[in-house]
Amino acid sequence: MHQIRQKYPKYGIFLITCGILAPSVMAPAVAERIINLSQAADILAADTPISLSDGSRFLAPKGWTKSVRGESVVIGAPEGDSHVALFYSETEDADAAVAAAWASYRPGFISNVKGEDRPAREGWETTRRYRYELAGSDLHNTLALALKKGKGWTILIYDVSAAVAERRDSQIEIIFNSLLPQGYARESFAGRKANLLDAMRVMALTDMIENARAEFNIPGVALGLIQDDKVVFAGGFGVRSLGRTEPVDADTLFNVASVGKPLTTLMLAKQVEAGQFQWDTQILSKWPTFGLGDAETAGKLQVKHLICACTGMPRQDAPLLFEGDNLPAASIMEILKKSHPTSGFGEIFQYSNLMAAAGGYFGGYIAFPKRELGDAYDRTLTQLVLKPLGMRATTPDFRKALAGNHAAGHAPDVDGNMRVASQGLNYASISTRPSGNHWSNVSDLLRYVKMELNNGMLPSGRRYIRKDLLLDRRVPQVSEGLNEYYGMGLKIDRQWGVPVIHHGGIAAGYISQVIWLPEQKIGAVLLINSESGSALRAAFRRRLLEIVFDGNNIAEDDLRDDAKAFRVGLTENRQQLTTPANPEALAQLAIRYENETLGRLEVYQKNGATWFDLGGWQSEVASRQNEDGTVDFITVTPGITGFEFRLENSGAVLLTREAEREYRFRKMH
Repeated sequence: MHQIRQKYPKYGIFLITCGILAPSVMAPAVAERIINLSQAADILAADTPISLSDGSRFLAPKGWTKSVRGESVVIGAPEGDSHVALFYSETEDADAAVAAAWASYRPGFISNVKGEDRPAREGWETTRRYRYELAGSDLHNTLALALKKGKGWTILIYDVSAAVAERRDSQIEIIFNSLLPQGYARESFAGRKANLLDAMRVMALTDMIENARAEFNIPGVALGLIQDDKVVFAGGFGVRSLGRTEPVDADTLFNVASVGKPLTTLMLAKQVEAGQFQWDTQILSKWPTFGLGDAETAGKLQVKHLICACTGMPRQDAPLLFEGDNLPAASIMEILKKSHPTSGFGEIFQYSNLMAAAGGYFGGYIAFPKRELGDAYDRTLTQLVLKPLGMRATTPDFRKALAGNHAAGHAPDVDGNMRVASQGLNYASISTRPSGNHWSNVSDLLRYVKMELNNGMLPSGRRYIRKDLLLDRRVPQVSEGLNEYYGMGLKIDRQWGVPVIHHGGIAAGYISQVIWLPEQKIGAVLLINSESGSALRAAFRRRLLEIVFDGNNIAEDDLRDDAKAFRVGLTENRQQLTTPANPEALAQLAIRYENETLGRLEVYQKNGATWFDLGGWQSEVASRQNEDGTVDFITVTPGITGFEFRLENSGAVLLTREAEREYRFRKMH
């Protein structure tokens, strides 16, 4: 559940969430964000195609506004503080075109940042990216893109608050992923016959994995491929842990994180089949002690809503990441009782690990009402899913997993060197394990994928689950982007003309993916023991389709470009940090702090470095001096990187944020 998110990689934009706060891409606070529009804004009743004067086009999301500021078409989020502006200029110089776009969108804004060239993709001949420094208190992500085809430039300005970026990520992706030049059409695999995954085609995939391991310094990868009920490949590459020689194989356990969500919804489907409840059963009718901070929303919830990411409930990971090691499953339900929706019921995709955990605990409660929720879930999952499918190695038990053939997680240190990652955040996430914190391997997950491809039938010829109940989980419940949808713990991707069902997972030190093409009876499992493997996961999904359908090979070029961006990002991040942390800032720190929600924070010294101890996990911290004079302490221990704590009131307060909330640790006396 620890997240490293890559957004809009085709344009080289990586807004990364490590822990709870996305480091903002900032710009000078030289003008007010509320800007008078040159004409009234129209609220869009549906996703709406819009063309610019050069013929380039994009989709503007439903519920957003369309207006004009000078020569810019401005798409505004419903919250009113966030916008994406598009502008066309026939100026030959990209920097001048970007300056003109800013002058149109926000008069008075000082744009003196020079762009950096990015690889040209999706029909564009040239791409340049511009990133800006912002006052530390202004939590906006601000950047610009200059895209060229022909003689002019299409300029995109992204000016979005951190809260809106997380809440409306799926709608923002519609804008980015639909922005195409005139005359360009994406490749579609609709109607193409699938190739046999023979030795040569499998080698094309394994070569890509080995190249990615070298480019991203990934210690080990496990891969499984299946076609027409036959396991085509099951094996590993590299080592389980740096500094050791044991190889990764098909039986090596990885923390598969949110890949556990499909297993949880499969468990619920089995309970529906048994008549314990239905998908549309009201939660409160079966579980009267369940609650949310908003009684109206709680009253609407049906079983399917707990795991559809469509209820308006926000991501709220901070309490579990900071205090999860101290929280039993029942405490997760108490956190939900204080949580409120941030969008309308069924309006937009909002990923919530807490809600998905509640879905699993609901099933456990129904099956074993007198047992502790965590134990009830574990028993129910084992009885209904793991044992019947022969997934004998899959377990939520860390002690069992770490005692055997398992891969250590890895992540870059502050200097960009790969290191074994701390498991602290993964231990903290045990309390929400129905949302994903299981250990599994290629062998077990291929058994699961084979059952999905056979619509509920087992290799023995026995039916495991009714086909309709299995497929209910693949019915889109909410849009997740352009031709992408979220069902019940499963993602449905139709952007390439054929349905692709998948779900990924990101834990501290691990990246995972299960994927299948139901019409072609092809499936894959990809497990990676390094956080640097996030780009490989996305490129692998595309490359698999290229190989299956003889598509254009763009995945490998994209992966090479992403590797360059990854290395640049590591360098840029290192340049912002001071380690050991700044002595003057350290002198202001107290020894102990406390927050009523996130618990205690203790400061200590070890080997000449400053460390923060949050109870379940500890990390060395670096410091960062912001342009507005504020100072942040940033966690830099591999596996726990990116938590930011702002020094306030001469050290009396340490402020940390997630997109929807902020938390203040106050000095203890």
